[in-house]
Amino acid sequence: MAKPSLHAAEDFLSFVNNSPSPYHAVQSAIERLEEAGFQHIKERDSWTSTLKPGGKYYLTRNRSSIVAFAIGKKWKAGNPIAMIGAHTDSPCLRIKPHSKRQSDGFLQVAVETYGGGLWHTWFDRDLSIAGRVMVHGKDGVVEHRLVKVDRPILRIPTLAIHLDRQENFQFNKETQLFPIAGLAAAELNRQGRTEEVVDKDGPGGALAPMTQKHHPYILEIMAEELGVSPSDIGEFEMVLYDTQKSIIGGLNNELIFSPRLDNLMMSYCSIEGLIKSLNSPSALDEDGTTRLVALFDHEEIGSLTAQGADSNLLPSVIERLSVIPPSKSNSNKSYDKFDVDTSTALYQTRATSFLISADMAHSVHPNYPGKYEAQHRPEMNKGTVIKINANNRYATNAAGKELLKMAAQRAKKASTNLQENGVPLQEFVVRNDSSCGSTIGPMLAAKLSRTLDLGNPQLSMHSIRETAGAYDVEHAVNLFESFFEHYGELEKKVFVD
Repeated sequence: MAKPSLHAAEDFLSFVNNSPSPYHAVQSAIERLEEAGFQHIKERDSWTSTLKPGGKYYLTRNRSSIVAFAIGKKWKAGNPIAMIGAHTDSPCLRIKPHSKRQSDGFLQVAVETYGGGLWHTWFDRDLSIAGRVMVHGKDGVVEHRLVKVDRPILRIPTLAIHLDRQENFQFNKETQLFPIAGLAAAELNRQGRTEEVVDKDGPGGALAPMTQKHHPYILEIMAEELGVSPSDIGEFEMVLYDTQKSIIGGLNNELIFSPRLDNLMMSYCSIEGLIKSLNSPSALDEDGTTRLVALFDHEEIGSLTAQGADSNLLPSVIERLSVIPPSKSNSNKSYDKFDVDTSTALYQTRATSFLISADMAHSVHPNYPGKYEAQHRPEMNKGTVIKINANNRYATNAAGKELLKMAAQRAKKASTNLQENGVPLQEFVVRNDSSCGSTIGPMLAAKLSRTLDLGNPQLSMHSIRETAGAYDVEHAVNLFESFFEHYGELEKKVFVD
């Protein structure tokens, strides 16, 4: 038997290793999209003369959310949109606006928790910083720039067991989760000084100089990465990340050990599924749908932000797409004379469209089997998981499941799949005596159209290091590729008014 391919998993490692923050994740997506021929457009511009059937486009908001789409050449106003939504953010520690701290000879950096992380996993890791910086340039122009410091500069040390023999590891997130950045004496020596100079002059609060708010050497390191002067560094949004890279693991190289699997794995699979569905030069020739991927920021904190899934980002994109006229070769005289009722095009598009909410799922845990419902125990490398909840914490229903199953059956054979055709699927339902998480699925279903929740199975969700199946990457990419290729056909076959 041929050895299964790890190409998709290895390509994903490159994506996640280059994406320590939502801003980097969007940039990683942009690089792949532009290589595949997608054109950058802006929300603030008119799309009337820009967007054409057969075209491929992407736009960003806050540079931490991105929407990419390809318009079929048979498109006309009111036609369906096949959508996949995922998110770019993960639980992390974020540098506070005033982060400069010093105690007992140590330099420390004040951080804020973002999302619901397993914070104990952040102790004793080799940490660094990444994110975006507002850089002051010529003529007063302030530019968004990305920073990723590759070497470890921070660490959150645990207290020796000899000094605190607690059975369960507990700590105060405000006072005991501050990383150390080095020794005060070493920093004074670097600067050629023997004692700290306290700057009491100048404005305080938000208007204080950046060197009063943050350790100067951290600003110097960021400036060096950017190739600018430290005085050019303005406000920034910087997160901590683990410098240990994502890797293939397991006895037979069947696992992935990585940070941010939730939800960069689904972000990667969505983008790759879209790109692969367009590999053929004639992919859009007979397609009357639009193929769309939306990667949102802020899912881990509820999505109710300007660039979250609960914003107007995707609804406004769909509204603008719904009235794009057909290409001249596919139009007719009556359409050219605006005989089509474009006032209802948006509602027709919503009624015929479908959204896959792609967010990682729970694999069965061999040490905690009692936490899982007996007949719904997803396993790694056995396919993407359809997530179901009777109380609509997930948006999946029977019609959506049928449509997805048909897309899975039409998918290209995965290299790890023993079936003759298609890719495997699994199902997950939480126990009745367990709480259930949620996703962007229900909120977007209420705003847009029919929705289904799914994700690849993983362990250690919200830890600094998570685990998933290496071959499930390929399963999901092939599933999403098939969904985009066949949605125009399947939408007509699975119809519930």
